[in-house]
Amino acid sequence: MGNSLLMMIGFMRNKTCGELRASAIGANVQLCGWVDRRRDHGGVIFIDLRDRSGTIQITVDPDQGKDLFSTAESLKIEYVLQINGLVKERPQDAINTKIPTGQIEVLAEKIKILNAVTTTLPFSVSIHDEENVKEEIRLKHRYLDLRRERMNRNLNLRHNTIKTARSFLEKEGFIEVETPVLTRSTPEGARDYLVPSRVCGGEFFALPQSPQIFKQLLMVGGIERYYQVARCFRDEDLRADRQPEFTQLDIEMSFMEEKDIIELNEKLIVNIWKEIKGIDLPTPFPKITWQEAMDRFGTDRPDTRYGMELVETNDLFSKTGFKVFSNAISSGGCVKCITIVNGNKLISNVRIKPGGDIFSEAQKAGAGGLAFIRVRDNEEVDTIGAIKDNLTTSQIKELLLKTNAKPGDLILFGAGPKNIVNRTLDRVRQFIAQDLNLISTKESKTQWDFLWVTDFPMFEFNSDENRLEAIHHPFCAPKPEDIGESENSWAKNLPHSNAQAYDLVLNGLEIGGGSLRIHNPKLQKTVFETIGLSKKEAEEQFGFLTDALSMGAPPHGGIAFGLDRLVMLLSGEDSIRDTIAFPKTQQARCSMAQAPSNVEEKQLEELHIASTWTETD
Repeated sequence: MGNSLLMMIGFMRNKTCGELRASAIGANVQLCGWVDRRRDHGGVIFIDLRDRSGTIQITVDPDQGKDLFSTAESLKIEYVLQINGLVKERPQDAINTKIPTGQIEVLAEKIKILNAVTTTLPFSVSIHDEENVKEEIRLKHRYLDLRRERMNRNLNLRHNTIKTARSFLEKEGFIEVETPVLTRSTPEGARDYLVPSRVCGGEFFALPQSPQIFKQLLMVGGIERYYQVARCFRDEDLRADRQPEFTQLDIEMSFMEEKDIIELNEKLIVNIWKEIKGIDLPTPFPKITWQEAMDRFGTDRPDTRYGMELVETNDLFSKTGFKVFSNAISSGGCVKCITIVNGNKLISNVRIKPGGDIFSEAQKAGAGGLAFIRVRDNEEVDTIGAIKDNLTTSQIKELLLKTNAKPGDLILFGAGPKNIVNRTLDRVRQFIAQDLNLISTKESKTQWDFLWVTDFPMFEFNSDENRLEAIHHPFCAPKPEDIGESENSWAKNLPHSNAQAYDLVLNGLEIGGGSLRIHNPKLQKTVFETIGLSKKEAEEQFGFLTDALSMGAPPHGGIAFGLDRLVMLLSGEDSIRDTIAFPKTQQARCSMAQAPSNVEEKQLEELHIASTWTETD
């Protein structure tokens, strides 16, 4: 009935290529798609016809007519066709078990060319072609790349992920609300994309870095449970896994405590993984505090699928004669190390010394290099330099006990300011884990290492601007026990307080972050003062928010998931660009549309602006 209805209303096809099975044998079908391959076998022509759903083999027999056969002979790869024919069972020796439609074929009765290819294709689209194409070529011709099975699969996965999230949230009482794309510029940690206003000369809109303030205002407005698949824009410095425009699954809710928000979002993630991957994730997800993450892994987004945890050795080296270590400690820094099991066999001195790849990773993180100790039999240690000479036998035993190092193991050290040491050993740790294949790639629930990181500091010191700045954003609620109950204590205690903030980390990548929000207008104003905003600046930039908070704002909080990165992990891709239909390059350009581009002087005049850009050599 459904097929006949499609025909009656004038559809160009009544079936898709990938849906046909043996149950359709004997049926007359009308298909549309692209020529994936054409093969001429002894007078019979075979065409693999492809659409979004899959491929089906079309057989063109010369007995069906000279004109039909002549048309089939003229076909080229990627021609767009409409084919009418009869579904038949393939001969037993011609069954293709590699594709779902491999038991059947369609005997063509009519072929209509809907469009031809009139230029040379820059690369092959065929599902049979495993050719690797340079990314810049793929992005320049993205419309062609989208026909390929890989991108087709990824975009379908993205669609199903969003559909699953929507279904879950709506069952939990959330409603989807769109927030403005043209808004005002506010400091949220990255540069804004600005949009000049034609009707309000000299003034600018900003594209939203996130819907943060608006979703809080929705809570003030009594919406209580909101979500949105939100487009966000940040003019950030270029990075491999960043896009100037990206998509968040944005969620906010009222009258819930931190543990309730975390529990609900765990259920959301479990639901997505069950629907998309067929995997039952164990809950609850592990939790560690920000401080513990930094101490043990040197990062606030640790990958805990393997060991090599950081061990601080300040107490051991502070009184030794090894000045590189003792001076680092006395100047307020630290000495930390990681242990590589069987590292003596797996990692040579050449790789750790200047010019080596591991040494280079340490340098990229800001370190001058790496010190090391090799553990030999009978707990003897071997090194290059003065570490061993400045350690007593008892200190060596204490070091091996602290690091749990055994004969055959390699210990790598970082010494200096704590932030550089943490950054260095984190980078080296990840590099070695990849190099030694310590991370399981087996498709199972153990592959998915979810971890909540909680209790972030409210602020960090920005030495360039000589002020405190919010680690997440200035709307995170501090922990009540850190700031005290008295308003007089807030200004004093806020700089040293932790936030009721939480990030969800998966396999060493942050996929979502959120917090409880400040709903007390006086506390919010105090936070603005703490990050260096004058009362006038705070009123100009955030007056509408503090006004709203003073009119009965409920306790509320939320989270935002990076949808592009989430889909990247689900699909097994290495780049978020392969989960986005039309991404930008690492230079924040669209290779296909050649954007950004110059505009006519007349357009600038209408917007009351002029460009000061000059070309540089």
